Amino acid sequence: MRSIEVLNDGWTFVKEATDAAAAALAAQRGAGEAVQLPHTWNAEDGADGGNDYYRGTCWYVRKLALPVLAAGEEAWLEFEGVAMSARVYVNGVPLAEHEGGYSTFRVDATSAIGQARAAGADAVTVVVSVDNSSNDRVYPQYADFTFYGGIYRDVKLIVVPATHIALGYHGAPGIRVTPEVTLKGGEVPATAVVTVDAWVEGPATDAVLSIAGEADGEQRTWTTTVPVEAGHAQAVFHISAVRLWDGVIDPYLYTATAALPEGDQVSVRFGCRSYEIDPGRGFILNGRPYPLRGVSRHQDRAGVGSAITSEMMAEDLAIIREMGATTIRLAHYQHAQAFYDLCDEAGICVWAEIPLITMHLPNGDDDARSQMRELVLQNYNHPSIVVWGLSNEITAASTVNDELLQLHRDLNDLCHELDATRPTTMANVFMLDIASPILEIPDVNSYNLYFGWYVGEMSEADAFFDTYHATYPDRAIGFSEYGADANPAFHSDAPQAGDYTEEFQCLYHEHMLKMIDERPWLWATHVWNMFDFAADGREEGGKDGQNQKGLVTFDRAIKKDAFYLYKAAWSDEPVLHVCGSRYTDRPTETTEVKVYTNQPAVELFVDGERLDGKAGAHALVFEVPLGAVGSEHVVEARAGELSDRITLRRVAEPNPAYSLGAAAPVDNWFDEIVIDPSCYSIKDTLDEIHRSPEAGAVLDRIMAEGAASRGDVATSVKDNPDLQRMLGKMTLESLFKRGGGTTDQLKGINEVLQRFKKVEA
Repeated sequence: MRSIEVLNDGWTFVKEATDAAAAALAAQRGAGEAVQLPHTWNAEDGADGGNDYYRGTCWYVRKLALPVLAAGEEAWLEFEGVAMSARVYVNGVPLAEHEGGYSTFRVDATSAIGQARAAGADAVTVVVSVDNSSNDRVYPQYADFTFYGGIYRDVKLIVVPATHIALGYHGAPGIRVTPEVTLKGGEVPATAVVTVDAWVEGPATDAVLSIAGEADGEQRTWTTTVPVEAGHAQAVFHISAVRLWDGVIDPYLYTATAALPEGDQVSVRFGCRSYEIDPGRGFILNGRPYPLRGVSRHQDRAGVGSAITSEMMAEDLAIIREMGATTIRLAHYQHAQAFYDLCDEAGICVWAEIPLITMHLPNGDDDARSQMRELVLQNYNHPSIVVWGLSNEITAASTVNDELLQLHRDLNDLCHELDATRPTTMANVFMLDIASPILEIPDVNSYNLYFGWYVGEMSEADAFFDTYHATYPDRAIGFSEYGADANPAFHSDAPQAGDYTEEFQCLYHEHMLKMIDERPWLWATHVWNMFDFAADGREEGGKDGQNQKGLVTFDRAIKKDAFYLYKAAWSDEPVLHVCGSRYTDRPTETTEVKVYTNQPAVELFVDGERLDGKAGAHALVFEVPLGAVGSEHVVEARAGELSDRITLRRVAEPNPAYSLGAAAPVDNWFDEIVIDPSCYSIKDTLDEIHRSPEAGAVLDRIMAEGAASRGDVATSVKDNPDLQRMLGKMTLESLFKRGGGTTDQLKGINEVLQRFKKVEA
């Protein structure tokens, strides 16, 4: 029989050692730190800004009591996630190496354990070297998130008979289930043909393959005994009146089992569903349009980094489901098996991808292929996964050349070779030309667009998708990233891009939600991001080391107002939310109060007196008088039995705690000064300023400093010619506001530019 023991306790973390022997000796002498897995050494320094979190080689050491192995039994160590490169030693003997920080790998420790027992020992020492240092061969290396180091998922000891379901094939479960659904339509139930494949290690003649679940409204089990030939067994089952895995409506799961006479067996869950991605109708699940509207997620949290627990994963999914999302893009790497399981159970449709991101590493092609192989083989059985992602924004800092195209063709072919049932996709950076040949490689495409935040205006997203759809009506296109940073401490009555206020984040998402609703042919849309996440290179928005585009804060403590916009639009749960609960002090006689709801009508009360009533979809806006300075008011929205309230206070001056002192006052002071129109100013576009070599040099220095404050990605992409063309049309004033600069900084830049005479075109 197979036995599994979780080995998460009893580890010693050694930050510095010359080799495995030195690490083991340090642990023996008590020089290391006792830790419990999951663990990362970057839980704190990976999210505090400065782009200086520790990246290097650290060591984990554990004494392992020798398991009792019957004749022929094998002992394997399973690592569900070690970031980024690992080497495993048992009693000083190197047993395995693994590169790629997000997938499962296993190590056959049978021989080492046998040798220790023969020598009379009662335990062995397991040492794991873990390296997250910068290199040119293991993805990711350039991305807007922290590359945590550590053994941040479970470690297990698996003991199996000599003949067992395979453990040694790229971390895969050893059993693969392929359901093919035929939809009948009307009242006639769908049918399914389910192929179960199992791979066996060791001598075997037969395997018992079975599936269990519902058919014709009753629980049934289908079982057959099949021969094992060249280590492989296969059976085909027919299910009439199959119960479909039907998204969030009914995420029904069957169980498949492979059992061997020698005593080993493995069970996996699967779902029977049919889907397609249509350029004109979007995502089609089980024969009907099923809009994929949701979010992206990183696997980290404040205080623990990537070493999140199963309880934290469950909380994340509960928050996402509360909002009513039907899809999650699990970015930018393979996530924990436990989270894919949760998505299976909840009916969430998943985009799964590898960390081929931002910049092509010529020495990393083999690693990209290896990570893709592991992603597909380890996650094949999850019904929640509907697409395999080849890369993310890979052209941001890389030229679309023959090498990059060939790598994507290889990855695309590999996905189809390993899985003929799922399409491939890519998340393309916003400045990639829609005529680029790289877009022809995957089955479907999506774009990451930040019009209205980093560049341009929000309406440019509408125009982009309309142009793409009109130019390529036979290609499916989706919206893989969009968002605006918001610090929930920052607020404004006049929100604008770059001010990091909740109010601007709300305006941004209101626009994008409307744009999406008007284009049902977008096959999937994913807010960037569900949760704030660590990006240690960022120093902006009042929280260094974080990307604050989340709808929920890094610690999951605050659901920002924009969260409730999507909940009102997507959830079946009754929603009534008054925005601005954290914006108490307001300096104007009247103020705007926004209500997010899915109720047919809302009444607004101020201090118990009815002010107004409105009907409409999702976002309702009321003008509320605040009266004299110093007065406080309770503003309450009511819809049927639902109610929500906030408290507002009239103040004489804006509360300085609500902003960084950034863009909001710029227009006011700028109108009061005199500009020499013959000289450059922040009112000029970047292209205009670059006409002067001297002024252009000043501008280049400013741009370089701004990119550095946003981390490695901004630095690596700043010279992208497509990005430069976009930015060239923006005024420096507009660009600076979006970067969150202060008024004093902008004044200083303007004074410098005024020293340079304009050069005629």
